[in-house]
Amino acid sequence: QVQLVESGGGLVQPGGSLRLSCAPSGFTLDDYAIGWFRQAPGKEREGVSCIHIRDGSTRYVDSVKGRFTISRDNAKNTVYLQMNSLKPDDTAVYYCAASVEGLCLIKGMDYWGKGTLVTVSS
Repeated sequence: QVQLVESGGGLVQPGGSLRLSCAPSGFTLDDYAIGWFRQAPGKEREGVSCIHIRDGSTRYVDSVKGRFTISRDNAKNTVYLQMNSLKPDDTAVYYCAASVEGLCLIKGMDYWGKGTLVTVSS
């Protein structure tokens, strides 16, 4: 059974850091694109960051550039999202998703995790 499992969410104070992990089961990352998306209460889901496993190319939404870093560990078959300088506006459920065709679009993702909650609050 193909699935993605996120971990690493939690409560953190503004300015703090968290590292999210995305581990697939039932498949290896290989040529996929892995994206992190988030959905805040009352808002639409948005793309945060994406990485192409083959060449390691990455992209970020403007609001997280310079603060978040996406990376992959092929040996562990895991993708990470390092989040620094967190702000209350970063509060959301974070989802990882995989695209077989290497897309980094919400509608282009084939597999989704169930999400992990990140709360940034003092």
